[in-house]
Amino acid sequence: MSFNLFFHGHATFTLIVNDKRIVIDPFFAPNNPAATKTVDQIQADYILQTHGHGDHIGDTVALAQRTGALVIANFEICNWLNAQGVNNTHAQHIGGGFNYDFGYVKMTPALHGSGLPDGSYGGMPAGFLIDTGDNRIYFAGDTALFSDMALIGVGGLDLAVLPIGDNYTMGPADSILAIKYLKPKNVIPCHYNTWPVIEQDVSDWITAVRNETDARPFAIRVEQGFIKK
Repeated sequence: MSFNLFFHGHATFTLIVNDKRIVIDPFFAPNNPAATKTVDQIQADYILQTHGHGDHIGDTVALAQRTGALVIANFEICNWLNAQGVNNTHAQHIGGGFNYDFGYVKMTPALHGSGLPDGSYGGMPAGFLIDTGDNRIYFAGDTALFSDMALIGVGGLDLAVLPIGDNYTMGPADSILAIKYLKPKNVIPCHYNTWPVIEQDVSDWITAVRNETDARPFAIRVEQGFIKK
């Protein structure tokens, strides 16, 4: 079974599995300088929230309220969203998984912060490992490199989505080590070139991935997609 993945800029994606639209970390124009679409142009059945920073949760409330999408996040973020008027949430935590109608979603560790836009505590940051039954997809979220990524890759990964911007997350060199731990078939970079502080030459990264790992790199442009058949 195939899946489609569309990039909206920075670290925001729409994953389509079994006609279900799963938006990861909603952050759209005009607040997201890399985005070309506003939140009003986006449809969602589910929202996966890795952590609470504004460049990841900036449009979550608006998208969830308009579409009625189920927001999957940690317990603290779900409580905060409930207080903002978002009532359709499902709380998980690190290491825990749950079956949804598009697949099994497990929350994985991420080394980062998770303060919410109003200063509230956002719990532990996370990544997401999604098993659709036919494909396994890993969204690392904002994270540093950590060696336990090797455990996330056990069982195989069809796709890993990794930050490469440096400064706030791991940079290109550490992402190469992450790919070696994870051993995905395909890898897509994110969280780079949104602002000057995270500018990276993605062509150099692609060359490094091809030369130093067995993964196939895909640097997809904003509003373009990756299709796994």
